[in-house]
Amino acid sequence: MNVFITGGSRGIGRAVVLKFVKEGWGCAFTYARDKEAAEETVKLASGLNEKADIRFYRLDVKEPERIESLADKVIEDYENIRAVVNNAAVVRNNAAVLMSNEEWEEVLTTNLSGPFYVIRSFLMHFVSNKAGRIINISSLAQDGCSGQVNYAASKAGLIGLTRTLAKEYGPKGITSNVVTVGYVPTRMTEENLAANLHEFWMKHCPLKRIGSAEDIANLVYYLCSDQGGFINGEVIRVSGGLTYAP
Repeated sequence: MNVFITGGSRGIGRAVVLKFVKEGWGCAFTYARDKEAAEETVKLASGLNEKADIRFYRLDVKEPERIESLADKVIEDYENIRAVVNNAAVVRNNAAVLMSNEEWEEVLTTNLSGPFYVIRSFLMHFVSNKAGRIINISSLAQDGCSGQVNYAASKAGLIGLTRTLAKEYGPKGITSNVVTVGYVPTRMTEENLAANLHEFWMKHCPLKRIGSAEDIANLVYYLCSDQGGFINGEVIRVSGGLTYAP
């Protein structure tokens, strides 16, 4: 089994890479800028499974032509890709009235158009195999989040995208699901979320703890495994029971 993961060099993406490698899958992942972080992911993965077939590729998911050529390259390198995990995302926070065209377009293009371009590039491969798994990583912001109108819109859009794919391609043996992430400490959350978020989370989350990247990775792996084969078109929250963002 082989998986393709966008944004796998750090944070949640890295945890997903490591989970699949630990379980014996071949893993192709992308990074946007930080090649050293991608190399560190490979080093960590090799420590878990020295026989792992793991490779990384530089990719900006805003570039559909590059995505198409990379998908061809990945399929050539691995011969068969069983699953695609769309994790790469950006945040550009601002109040709606102050949000620039650039802030809106960058987030929507990266977080919503990017996953569509990736999925489209692998779909015929999945159709030919009569099997495939598509996982899109969303956020509690999908239901609305102050100061993140662009991010919220992009993550909400993933739900419509995923459920449509589930209807269109379920008959072809392809499942599509959304994993909705609660508060997980990563470099992106540290740089872009309010400093009092941890306090808010600990106060309102029923489990009284923050999530981990491994919590997300475990579910992603399950959905891509044979055990997750009858789960399709679902939006599954990994949030400790907290169902909203402030």
